[in-house]
Amino acid sequence: MLSENVMAYLFPGQGSQYVGMGRDIAKNFKIARDTFMRSDEILGFPLSKYCFYGPEEKLLDTSLTQPAVLTVSIACYEILKQKGLYPDYVAGHSLGEYSALVASGALEFEDAVKLVHKRGRYMQEAVPPGKGTMAAILGLKQEEVEQICQEVSKTEGNVEMANTNCPGEIVISGATEAVKKAMEVASQYGARKCVPLKVSGPFHSSFMSEAGKKLARDLEKIEIKPPRLPLVFNVNAEFLETPEEIRKALIGQVSSPVRWEESMRKLILKGVGVFIEVGSGRILTGLMRKINREKKVYHVGEMESLEKTLASLKEAG
Repeated sequence: MLSENVMAYLFPGQGSQYVGMGRDIAKNFKIARDTFMRSDEILGFPLSKYCFYGPEEKLLDTSLTQPAVLTVSIACYEILKQKGLYPDYVAGHSLGEYSALVASGALEFEDAVKLVHKRGRYMQEAVPPGKGTMAAILGLKQEEVEQICQEVSKTEGNVEMANTNCPGEIVISGATEAVKKAMEVASQYGARKCVPLKVSGPFHSSFMSEAGKKLARDLEKIEIKPPRLPLVFNVNAEFLETPEEIRKALIGQVSSPVRWEESMRKLILKGVGVFIEVGSGRILTGLMRKINREKKVYHVGEMESLEKTLASLKEAG
């Protein structure tokens, strides 16, 4: 199959949320309205209202952010299915992996919504407020950031690599003072920019191991099926197929780095030529353009981007 006909859907994670997300697609598509309604019923509170109208503080609460981002992604995915568009591969960035599992048929939507609501709470509870944070280091190589983390951890507290997003963009995570010190050292190493992230904890680091243990107990009660679509996982940038492997990967993912660049390169090696970011924000679209500018990259998150993407795909045949 020609690479321009091989398509992957990419599902965003935390950080892509914004007040108003999903509102116009819910207004225009019954399938999207139904998806939001189901989320509200599953959770027992008006998640859709927080997505559509805020307030922003609600959407910054990790236990709400996670089901909100997942619900928007699945609403968009259902619209694409209704339009007759199906991917050959799927992947999700951190939290987005749950959306990818729903899209692949490995997880039921109801189970995924409940799981990520709890996952968000466990991650938030793992470290006292203000004691942990994350930052993006731009313009350094992976080995350099790894060296900085090791150096700083000896004296300032633990700091680790959390996301390898694309060439020259690595996210670090750890104790607040250690992250600040690592940003200073990275600047001395010649980093182009160091950006503190608006997060409520040191996600994807060993600080989250307790959250992983709690999540493991919930995952044991959930049915996971073999995915119908090939899904490349964050923890090892590999395709996993058995429910046991997937369960283990989801537990490990909470405290392990998100190997996003490797995952995307694995999809490119499989011949994927078209990537569609499905859900709120355009973070993954931007990362893919830095990983490989030759691939076609689209986004579906609201009416304007949906119409633009459908028109472009139709024109491309």
